[in-house]
Amino acid sequence: MSDAPHLLVKEDGAIIICTLNRPEKLNALTDQTMELFEAALNHFRDSPALKVMLIRATGRYFSAGADLREAGQGGGPPHTKGSQIREQHRRKNRGMHRIYDEMEHIEKPIVVAHHATCVGGGLELSLSCDFRLAAKSAQYSFPEGLFGVLPASNGVSRLTRICGTHWARYLIMANMKVPADRALIMGLVHEVFPDETFEENVMQFCQHLAKQNAEQMGTAKIAIEMARDVGLEQARHVERLANSALMLSPDYLAGMERYIANIGGKGKGG
Repeated sequence: MSDAPHLLVKEDGAIIICTLNRPEKLNALTDQTMELFEAALNHFRDSPALKVMLIRATGRYFSAGADLREAGQGGGPPHTKGSQIREQHRRKNRGMHRIYDEMEHIEKPIVVAHHATCVGGGLELSLSCDFRLAAKSAQYSFPEGLFGVLPASNGVSRLTRICGTHWARYLIMANMKVPADRALIMGLVHEVFPDETFEENVMQFCQHLAKQNAEQMGTAKIAIEMARDVGLEQARHVERLANSALMLSPDYLAGMERYIANIGGKGKGG
C-alpha cells in the first residue's frame, strides 16, 4: 500500500493546486483526503495572494467516489432509524457537507478539472466548484442508484440547481452514464477540451481567472446565487445593491477614468 499523501497541494503563483493522489484506488475519497483538502481550502480562503483554486487528479479516474472500504471500518453499530442516517449525512460523512458549504461561500473561484471518469462523491465535490472543465474522455455518473439510494451529499440538491430537473432525472433516476460532450449540453461542465491539450487549457483558464478583478468576482459569486433564489424584482435589487459597493471602489473609478480618456484615441485620450 502506498504511503503517499492522498492529496498533493502546491502553489503556482496565484493558483493553489490540489491533486487527488490515490491512482491505485481510483482516487476514492478518504478521511485523509478530506482533511487535507479542508486545510488547503482554508489556506486558500485566508491567503490574499491566492486568487484561484484548482482541483485535479492523477491516474485513470478523476475519482470513483467515497472509499466504501474505509467507511465500513470502525463505524459502530448499524443505524436502525432514519433520523440516524439523516444526521450521518448532515454532520459526518468526512465533513463533506461542511466543506462543500465553505467552497460555495468562499468569494474566490474554484475550478475542477476532470481528465477522466468522475462519479459519485467525486462528482458531488465537483458540483460545489464554480467552474467544471472536462477532457474529451471524461464521463459522469451516480452509481448510488445501483444500491437503491440517492447521492445525498450534493448529488440531488446541487445537481438540480445546476442542470435542472430534466437532467437530474436522467443521471439519478435513470442511472445513466454521461460522456463529456453530453455533460456540456446539460450544463454540467463549462468546457470540454481535447485530451492532448487538457492540462495546458486548464492552466490557461485558471491564469485568466487570476487576472480578473477579485472584488467583482467575489461579489458576483454571491449575487448570482442570491438572484437564483428570489423573484425577478428582488434579483434586480441584488444587482443594484452589489454594484452600489463595487462602483465606489478606487479600482472601478480609476479604471473608468482611464477608459473614458482613451475613447476615440490610441491610448492617449480622445
